[in-house]
Amino acid sequence: MSEIKLQDNLFTISTSPHIRAEASISKIMWTVSLALTPAAIFAIYHFGTPALIVLLAGSLSAVAFEYIVQKLRKKTITVSDGSAFLTGFLLSMCLPPAIPAYMAVIGSFIAIVIAKHSMGGLGYNIFNPAHVGRAALMVSWPIAMTTWTSLSGKVDAVASATPLGILKQQGYSKLIDTFGSAPQMYKSMFIGARNGSIGETSTVLLLIGGIYLIYKGYANWIVPVFMIATVGILTWVCGPTGLFTGDPLFHIMAGGLIIGAFFMATDMVTIPITKKGQIVFAIGAGAITVLIRLKGGYPEGVCYSILLMNAVTPLIDRFMKPVKFGARGVAKNVR
Repeated sequence: MSEIKLQDNLFTISTSPHIRAEASISKIMWTVSLALTPAAIFAIYHFGTPALIVLLAGSLSAVAFEYIVQKLRKKTITVSDGSAFLTGFLLSMCLPPAIPAYMAVIGSFIAIVIAKHSMGGLGYNIFNPAHVGRAALMVSWPIAMTTWTSLSGKVDAVASATPLGILKQQGYSKLIDTFGSAPQMYKSMFIGARNGSIGETSTVLLLIGGIYLIYKGYANWIVPVFMIATVGILTWVCGPTGLFTGDPLFHIMAGGLIIGAFFMATDMVTIPITKKGQIVFAIGAGAITVLIRLKGGYPEGVCYSILLMNAVTPLIDRFMKPVKFGARGVAKNVR
């Protein structure tokens, strides 16, 4: 009887469609982490040991919280798939390098336990968990989240401010004076010689990682291209001295736009399923980013813009449903 049951199971198949793919959750998650690694290594070189401590605290605690939650819920332990590690890694990359390690741990707890597993786990979360963790830390410890440490290790809220912070508080002319000249500013921001969160300094390394994910097919090019283009166009049009007097190149490289557009906004779970919906999502995220940067009290808006667009993703999917297979052909025949 056991042999008969075994043979029966061999002929039991699932319903169609039968889709096979080489990519797996584990492969995708660890590949994304790999794509972030060059920027993380540069951040450790740039900021020193404090950045390494924050990265380790956020990433490892996220894995630990995932294991504990799944153990308590008596679910299959899936920490080896890399999803929890990636969430903690992304969260840590969005934090100031000198933030206390315990804050990174609390952020990981919020990201994993509340934003992810309270909604059912991987694939069921409405909001990007890493950005939920960062937003919670921003509300809880606004001073720590907006205090930047200079390379010399001395905290100076003015001299060590981020480029967006200088622009918000002192204007564009002071921003240029801080770097010496506009070309030097662009060079420093492209390479990464500036202050900011751990994962937002080196534009070139983040671009390399993002393009690699698009090449591998693990990230959709539509979202980052339209989001970045929207920020560039709107900041150029809405300039500080009138229409079409803005600096789009600065705003594209400033803050967390590049890491947000390539690594956060492309989250497969929290973006619309159709291409048209993804375009709407990306344009909306870019527009909200610009609105917060130019008119809000906070100099950066990428985190909140993505979370707000995550909230309307179900609505976008509802109004931009794909055409049913064969629907157009049937309509033509009826006519």
